[in-house]
Amino acid sequence: MARRISRDPIYAGRRFSAETIETCVRWYITYRLSYRDLAAMMAEQGVVVSHTTIMRWVLRYVPEYERRWARFARSPGSSWRMDETAVSVRGGRHYLYRAVDRHGKSVASLLCNDRSMEAAQAFFHAAVSQGDVPWPQKINVDGNSATHRGLRLLGDEDPRWSAVEVRARRYLNNVVEQDHRAIKQRCAPMLGLKSFRSATITLAGIELAHRIRKQQYLLPTGTNRQPGSLKASWALALADCDTPLPRGVDQISRMHQNSAERSKPPRARAHIGGSVRYPRKIFFGGGLYLLVRPQGGRYWHYQYRYGSKRKTLSLGTYPDVPTVLAQARHRAARRLCGGHRVPRHLASGGVRGLRVFKNSHRE
Repeated sequence: MARRISRDPIYAGRRFSAETIETCVRWYITYRLSYRDLAAMMAEQGVVVSHTTIMRWVLRYVPEYERRWARFARSPGSSWRMDETAVSVRGGRHYLYRAVDRHGKSVASLLCNDRSMEAAQAFFHAAVSQGDVPWPQKINVDGNSATHRGLRLLGDEDPRWSAVEVRARRYLNNVVEQDHRAIKQRCAPMLGLKSFRSATITLAGIELAHRIRKQQYLLPTGTNRQPGSLKASWALALADCDTPLPRGVDQISRMHQNSAERSKPPRARAHIGGSVRYPRKIFFGGGLYLLVRPQGGRYWHYQYRYGSKRKTLSLGTYPDVPTVLAQARHRAARRLCGGHRVPRHLASGGVRGLRVFKNSHRE
């Protein structure tokens, strides 16, 4: 009677071997290869696998691989250099927030829809929530005013943020600017990411490979356990642990605690969850609506009339601005304009008027 081959539980039900899956995922996140390039390379080795199958492997196993590597992570320094870089997701521009310490070791990463104050605060919350990351003593940021404002407001939530020294010296950010190159160069063969979820997981895998390249993991060593190659290091780090992630769970990387995980509006869940071919407006009453674009962006707008002209006031980006906050901003705008009209500095001020409104009606 044939014996059942013992294998890692996360590969249960897979037709291909664990070595084939690990090799494809490792090569894809480490080297500048497309899915089709990788499928052709595997075909030369006698393994016929579709490029879409490799894509599903990446989305399924990158969070688990990152969790297993995290057991051996080294703590970065407490002096951070933070910056954001543009990433194309479904044809739209999104921003990848990243931070490194003074020696270039990666601290955290977060994919957001825009460069707003809420996005910067979400990044800092996600960075300090990691167990192996110490609380920062110094943070060097660029000239984005939303980031500076977000750091100041974080001091009201936690007094430890008030003790952090915030600097804006341009030359100090050369470390993180150069570190962006490894991520941007790897994303070039992808020709754009097709969804926010796949972009989050794929970028987390690229960050994982980049951390391994920078030797940010301390693997156990011994007489017979010293890894002699990158393949041996991966085999040692991916050794079966006690609590693997269950199958069927929508897994998001630990490093990318992105804001898309938040709960969706109940009325818009059916429309937001799927893709759309054309821009769609989801109305919430009183002129408030959520604009869903085919590229994946979701924007809160308040439509009103100023005199005889119809105008629109932007209230933020979903999910950085949740439904409750958007409705509160909508009510504040209606109270400010008496339900029909708005002050001149809001109607014609453009971005300046929106900043005045958000700063004066923060909830």
